[in-house]
Amino acid sequence: MTDFLTALALVVAIEGLSYAAAPSAMKSLAAKAAELPEQTLRQMGLVALALGVFLVWLIRG
Repeated sequence: MTDFLTALALVVAIEGLSYAAAPSAMKSLAAKAAELPEQTLRQMGLVALALGVFLVWLIRG
Protein backbone atom coordinates (compact mmCIF):
# COMPACT_ATOMS: atom_id res chain seq x y z
CA MET A 1 0.00 0.00 0.00
CA THR A 2 2.92 2.32 0.69
CA ASP A 3 4.19 1.89 -2.86
CA PHE A 4 0.77 2.74 -4.27
CA LEU A 5 0.47 5.89 -2.18
CA THR A 6 4.00 6.93 -3.12
CA ALA A 7 3.20 6.45 -6.80
CA LEU A 8 -0.01 8.45 -6.44
CA ALA A 9 1.88 11.25 -4.68
CA LEU A 10 4.43 11.33 -7.52
CA VAL A 11 1.66 11.59 -10.10
CA VAL A 12 0.14 14.53 -8.21
CA ALA A 13 3.54 16.20 -7.88
CA ILE A 14 4.35 15.82 -11.58
CA GLU A 15 0.90 17.05 -12.55
CA GLY A 16 1.33 20.05 -10.28
CA LEU A 17 4.75 20.76 -11.75
CA SER A 18 3.26 20.72 -15.25
CA TYR A 19 0.63 23.30 -14.33
CA ALA A 20 3.10 25.45 -12.36
CA ALA A 21 5.76 25.44 -15.08
CA ALA A 22 3.54 25.91 -18.14
CA PRO A 23 -0.04 26.86 -17.24
CA SER A 24 -0.92 28.18 -20.69
CA ALA A 25 0.37 25.04 -22.38
CA MET A 26 -1.66 22.88 -19.99
CA LYS A 27 -4.80 24.92 -20.68
CA SER A 28 -4.21 24.52 -24.41
CA LEU A 29 -3.63 20.80 -24.03
CA ALA A 30 -6.83 20.40 -22.00
CA ALA A 31 -8.82 22.35 -24.61
CA LYS A 32 -7.45 20.17 -27.41
CA ALA A 33 -8.22 17.01 -25.44
CA ALA A 34 -11.81 18.19 -24.93
CA GLU A 35 -12.22 18.38 -28.71
CA LEU A 36 -11.04 14.81 -29.34
CA PRO A 37 -13.58 12.05 -29.86
CA GLU A 38 -14.18 9.82 -26.85
CA GLN A 39 -12.85 6.78 -28.72
CA THR A 40 -9.53 8.54 -29.34
CA LEU A 41 -9.24 9.51 -25.68
CA ARG A 42 -10.07 5.95 -24.67
CA GLN A 43 -7.39 4.57 -26.99
CA MET A 44 -4.82 7.04 -25.67
CA GLY A 45 -5.75 6.08 -22.12
CA LEU A 46 -5.35 2.38 -22.87
CA VAL A 47 -1.94 2.98 -24.46
CA ALA A 48 -0.85 5.01 -21.42
CA LEU A 49 -2.17 2.29 -19.11
CA ALA A 50 -0.30 -0.44 -20.98
CA LEU A 51 2.89 1.61 -21.03
CA GLY A 52 2.62 2.30 -17.31
CA VAL A 53 2.02 -1.35 -16.43
CA PHE A 54 4.91 -2.38 -18.66
CA LEU A 55 7.26 0.14 -17.03
CA VAL A 56 6.28 -0.97 -13.53
CA TRP A 57 6.83 -4.60 -14.55
CA LEU A 58 10.19 -3.70 -16.08
CA ILE A 59 11.36 -1.71 -13.07
CA ARG A 60 10.02 -3.96 -10.33
CA GLY A 61 10.85 -7.18 -12.13
